[in-house]
Amino acid sequence: MQILTTVLWVILVATNLLMIGLVLVHRGRGGGITDVFGGGIASGIQSSAVGERNLSRITWGVAIAWAMSIVLLGLITKYVN
Repeated sequence: MQILTTVLWVILVATNLLMIGLVLVHRGRGGGITDVFGGGIASGIQSSAVGERNLSRITWGVAIAWAMSIVLLGLITKYVN
């Protein structure tokens, strides 16, 4: 069970970092963090509506993995320990 807990913690940390990066790359409604840094990274990804849609899908997938890892860690902590 310790191995599963360790794997879930690694997934949680990885998805945390991915979520931070993905949210910062998204196109803002106004002057966001991407505009502060020049928007060079985001401009290539967001050059089309398809790129923005795919970025949203990836963000949702990472968010679901993040939430599931939190729930599983909570269940393991409650019922195993």
